[in-house]
Amino acid sequence: MDEPVTDSEVKPQVEKVDNEDYSLLPCNYCDVETAQKLEQVLLHGLATACVEKTASDLFRGPTAVAPELSKEMVEFLMERTEFLLSESAVEADENLEQIKKASTHPTEYISELVEGFIGSKRNLLIRVSGWISSETREAKIDDTANQIADTNSFRSIAEVLLRNMDIKGNFHCPEKFSTESKFDLHRENCDFRPVSCQNEGCGAVFSAIRLVNHDFICPFKVLPCDQGCGERVVRYEMEQHCSTVCTMRLVNCPFYNVGCETAFPFISLEKHCAEFVQQHLICVLRSVQKQGHINEELKQRVQLLEKSQSLNEMSGALDLRTLTLLLKEQEAKSKKLENLLKDQDSKIKKLERELSKVAKR
Repeated sequence: MDEPVTDSEVKPQVEKVDNEDYSLLPCNYCDVETAQKLEQVLLHGLATACVEKTASDLFRGPTAVAPELSKEMVEFLMERTEFLLSESAVEADENLEQIKKASTHPTEYISELVEGFIGSKRNLLIRVSGWISSETREAKIDDTANQIADTNSFRSIAEVLLRNMDIKGNFHCPEKFSTESKFDLHRENCDFRPVSCQNEGCGAVFSAIRLVNHDFICPFKVLPCDQGCGERVVRYEMEQHCSTVCTMRLVNCPFYNVGCETAFPFISLEKHCAEFVQQHLICVLRSVQKQGHINEELKQRVQLLEKSQSLNEMSGALDLRTLTLLLKEQEAKSKKLENLLKDQDSKIKKLERELSKVAKR
């Protein structure tokens, strides 16, 4: 998983060292993930500034001002981060908080600077119109960002900004070397060298120092089943495997509905049914007996309904139509009860079939 990613980058420029007869080669590798985040912040920031600046311009679109604003934004950010770097060298108390934030949360720090730059390009009409939070604005920014991304890359700018802010070396390699042989040897083993994930289907690129973290969350890493069935499953399919096909998933006894409420791994299903045949037979017999009682009660209710229309109630009928309606109502009730009886009989037959299958085992 730690094979270096090949790229076409140019070797870093040699840094001259005062009062020495040699020069130093800086490693300059940066944390890939942080540099990618900064690149996205810069791209979105530039797109936003372009949309803000041309919102009321009838003659120019956002992409028309992109080159001009890109240059301004980069100069603005370089000036701020270089100033921060110089202040860190003298440890000026008034800027310690900013230096700490920039070196520990570089993405947040750059986001604040970019927001300040955007604010300086926002015209008065936009500030008072309420268009800032509109869905149209966000859609236009996304569209502009996609167009700018096709012709521009902020990766090298993001890495320079990151090195300016990263005083403690948390996000880039600060090492420098006096010879190319030492430089090349270090770059092959640098903690911040870019590597690609070797898990099939992943393809993520990150710094070598983040290898363990990525391996811990990579959705394409093949792992032993969480429930111990012996299968090896990719991480993103683990949940589905454990709940649907894993032989160690918990299942209810087939006789759950008639009283056996045991749960066990699916692999133990046959063993459970073989060991508890007698208990299952008792459960089925009890259920059949219970269904018999229910049927008897239903029959009694039918008889009571048939006799419920007493002579006194019949005499209260005003005419033949009323009597006919009463008879139809009673017939409907009787049919409903007959249907219930049929349902109960079918359930009893089903249980008898299950009992027969268990007995054959």
